[in-house]
Amino acid sequence: MKTSTTSNSPPAEWHQLQQEEVVQLLKTDLRRGLSAEAAAKRLAEFGPNVLSGKRGRSALLRFLDQFHQALVYILVVATIITASLGEWVDAGVIFGVVLVNAIIGFIQESKAGRAIEALSRMVTTEATVRRDGQVRRVNSADLVPGDVVLLQSGDRVPADLRLFHVKNLHCDESALTGESLPVPKHSDALSLDTILAERKNNAYAGTLVTYGQAEGVVWGTGNNTETGRIARLISEAVSLSTPLTRKIAHFSKLLLWVILGFAALTFAIGLLRGGSWVDMFMAAVALAVGAIPEGLPAAVTITLAVGVARMARRRAIIRKLPAVETLGSTTVICSDKTGTLTENQMTVRRAYTGGQFFEFSGSGYDPRGEVTLDGQPAAPDSAPALAELLKAGLLCNDSQLVEAEGRWKVEGDPTEGALIVAAGKLGYTQQLHAHHPRLDSIPFESEFQFMATLHGHHEQANKTIYKKGSTERLLARCTHALATDGSVTTLDREAVERAVEAMANEGLRVLAFARKAMPANQRSIDHQHVAGELIFLGLQGMIDPPRQEAIASVRLCQEAGIRIKMITGDHLLTAQVIARQLGIRGPQGGEELPKAVSGRQLEKIPDQELPDAAEQTTVFARVAPEQKLRLVRALQSRGHVVAMTGDGVNDAPALKQADIGVAMGRSGTEVAKGAADMLLTDDNFASIEAAVEEGRGVFDNLTKFIVWTLPTNAGEALVLIAAIIVGTMLPVQPVQLLWINMTTAICLGLMLVFEPKEKDIMRVPPRDPRLPLLRFPVIMRTGLVALLMASGAFGIFLHERRGLGSDLATAQTLVMNVIVFVEVFYLLNCRSLGRSIFKIGFFSNPWIFLGITCMVLLQLAITYVPLMNRLFHTAPLPPEAWAKILSVGVLTYMIVGLEKTIRRRVSHHEIRE
Repeated sequence: MKTSTTSNSPPAEWHQLQQEEVVQLLKTDLRRGLSAEAAAKRLAEFGPNVLSGKRGRSALLRFLDQFHQALVYILVVATIITASLGEWVDAGVIFGVVLVNAIIGFIQESKAGRAIEALSRMVTTEATVRRDGQVRRVNSADLVPGDVVLLQSGDRVPADLRLFHVKNLHCDESALTGESLPVPKHSDALSLDTILAERKNNAYAGTLVTYGQAEGVVWGTGNNTETGRIARLISEAVSLSTPLTRKIAHFSKLLLWVILGFAALTFAIGLLRGGSWVDMFMAAVALAVGAIPEGLPAAVTITLAVGVARMARRRAIIRKLPAVETLGSTTVICSDKTGTLTENQMTVRRAYTGGQFFEFSGSGYDPRGEVTLDGQPAAPDSAPALAELLKAGLLCNDSQLVEAEGRWKVEGDPTEGALIVAAGKLGYTQQLHAHHPRLDSIPFESEFQFMATLHGHHEQANKTIYKKGSTERLLARCTHALATDGSVTTLDREAVERAVEAMANEGLRVLAFARKAMPANQRSIDHQHVAGELIFLGLQGMIDPPRQEAIASVRLCQEAGIRIKMITGDHLLTAQVIARQLGIRGPQGGEELPKAVSGRQLEKIPDQELPDAAEQTTVFARVAPEQKLRLVRALQSRGHVVAMTGDGVNDAPALKQADIGVAMGRSGTEVAKGAADMLLTDDNFASIEAAVEEGRGVFDNLTKFIVWTLPTNAGEALVLIAAIIVGTMLPVQPVQLLWINMTTAICLGLMLVFEPKEKDIMRVPPRDPRLPLLRFPVIMRTGLVALLMASGAFGIFLHERRGLGSDLATAQTLVMNVIVFVEVFYLLNCRSLGRSIFKIGFFSNPWIFLGITCMVLLQLAITYVPLMNRLFHTAPLPPEAWAKILSVGVLTYMIVGLEKTIRRRVSHHEIRE
């Protein structure tokens, strides 16, 4: 699509231009609009006003790409080897695992496409335009640059517009910029460096008109709107692999070459010792089958799926399986402020009247709470000045507070909703309007920055004007003020200005209130009636307060070593104050206010310096969508695993770029949900802490499975290598190794998936994502257990064959059972990587014992059932053989337990750290 202008040299920003320049560049007429003929030509030239997604690869290529992984190559080789042995069922099981993983990956890859489709739905609507001098309704897809669009309250803005003829227009741009309040608009030209959130002479596609009217000229359509730019950012954001998948990919490549190397070495040594190439090839195949951890992909998938179920019970819905584990690895959470950390409901916190400050408890639009003065409850009788101030806020008000589905919400302006709730905390309800009916009003206008209403019964002697507005405009019109007892006294302007400054320093939005008595016959008012002689009633300071549960969850996350960073479109000081109230600390801690950077300052920081700035800064305010994306990338460049939370359109690109994107399920836009990996059904930041806890539990259990499976596979390989070196028959056959690997993975290893979280899981710092999967403690444990298994199994095999003269089938059956029972006893060690099984609770995971029981029954079947003897080349064992088998298993358990104790006491180092 071409750029949306008819000029050969379009301006970089339309907000800096005067009305005449815009009209000239777009070759339009504000009075008549475009002609139908001109509109048709431009539609053909610029294309429809819809978002177009980036052309992706075909479905077949995306599906085949799921097989392009080293671990999958190993499994495909295992499938081929197993099938070549005639074990079609085992081959089918292994390939089935590969296929399921491929299907899951394929399904999840469509996220960006869905997000762009949601953006398209968001901006597709009907629009009111002026064409050929007539006002008509057209599909927003037919809008073109130069169209004159008419906006009124309730409309969704159909394209990016430069505004003219503005009359009290307010737009809700929270989804685009993060601004929590509707933005008042005007038509004046602005400076070139004005940031997106402050370009008040523009209206943007997809935002909502909450109040007023205006006309505007279309300058951006389709992909050339701000919403279209976000769509491009989404499609450009890279979907990153997770810490676990990166480690498993690296480990799989290493394992692939190690297995192939040992298989080739085994084949070569066997030939040099005079073995036949057929026998040596089968030995190499047996080694490969024994060393390949066939159960690992299934264990990863099932462990993550169990984590998904657990998180769903804690109000977190996972859209992508690896997101479960990524949460457990998270080192930084970048959170949007509005609606995520805060209530997204304006709340009066302080009031100033009669020289006194009053405090308000409660949060959001919930009317519960009280008003206090120096810690003591206030009442209308004891605080008449406060009563008059709150009555003014309730009566000079066009909004309504309603309860729906157990939740309070405001029909109208959020600021006015806060005033209604504040009055309610002193006992005044909306029924006050019945006792003080409104006779006339002066609506709020951006130019004058105030609203006024006239109240009183017709038969009453006096009427009263209540006025609210900005402190600067209203204070200048006041001559007197209410004293503490409600009497009229001289206005102390300096005291009021100090109060305004104190409240503003707390991040509060301050409104001033005044009244004026009018004669009994007054039935209407205009601007001259409120131009002077007003009595100052006081100030009300409000803020979008932090969620109480978010304060606790921020504390828990920081105790767990996770850094919290607030990234918001709101004002700098407001964001700093909210961050302080939430308890968000910087890297050094102890700051009076957390270190903050504005979007304008961020724009000037070069890319090479941004990672350090992102590391040291806690609050980022008034940031644009591409700046959020830059911040996430900068933190990732420092090795951080970044979780990004948000609910608006402006959050979507960063949500997709982050290692895990967390969207709000209740209030989040469809665009944000489509770009995210996880949805919070209760829009509660506290659910993130629960999800992090579950994620850490998932990674712990995956680590336990890996620490369990690696030594057992290595032990099987060592048994075979020892046999080749010594020159004996194979102690275990390939088909027997397949039986061991598949049954133990399902009956034993997968039971670790259900292991409960350990108690200190949220008291340790996040894992360093740069640490490899195979670290020194894991390698040492792998070597120790592999040697114990190999020496026990091969030693018993030699004793049976050479010492007792047992037949090959009996000796191999004995070796099979030694391997399995070493795995059984080592499984008990792996229930905790650093503690004894008695410390974590012997029966805390009943699934373990169910799995062991099943495994024992299967081993008895393969040992004593004639059909199984024929299929797997086994033989029944005498009773005394089981004593040998169990002794090797018990000895392994005791030695590993001793190793854990020594490691804990000497180095205080656990494998999971």
